[in-house]
Amino acid sequence: MAGFLDRAKEQAQSAMQQGKQKVDEVQQQRAGNDLLKRLGAAYYAERNGSGSAAATQQALTALEVHIAAHGDAFLRSGA
Repeated sequence: MAGFLDRAKEQAQSAMQQGKQKVDEVQQQRAGNDLLKRLGAAYYAERNGSGSAAATQQALTALEVHIAAHGDAFLRSGA
């Protein structure tokens, strides 16, 4: 009986860890998409005269930092 409970506990912990990893991936993807959207908005504003090159560069730098830390998979996700 104890062996069964140990295996069940291990499976539950494994499932919980996988779920946490998936949540982390989704959060990183959302953050990357938000940064990409911010870059696009900054570029658009700059091109239309209501933004600045500094704001565009700041948005690009933030995106590059995110990519360095979490990778660029969100760029290929299609979302």
